Amino acid sequence: MCDEKRIALIGVIVENQDAVEEMNHLLHDYREHIIGRMGIPHPEKKLSIISLAVESDQDTISALSGKLGALDGVSTKTVYSKK
Repeated sequence: MCDEKRIALIGVIVENQDAVEEMNHLLHDYREHIIGRMGIPHPEKKLSIISLAVESDQDTISALSGKLGALDGVSTKTVYSKK
């Protein structure tokens, strides 16, 4: 396990609105690692696009991304800074 803090962006696509409540609980649980959050609804496609800027060790970032992506109708992709 590496304790070095990294900056990352987690891109989230929510296609199942029933997953939103559980997703918000996860985000609340990881709130100390979240720098910022931007959500963009797309009513025509019935989905939401969310970007999460996070700062934490790589294991924690990966755990959050994995837990979000495991929700039904939720997809994630994580990009890490090089520094």
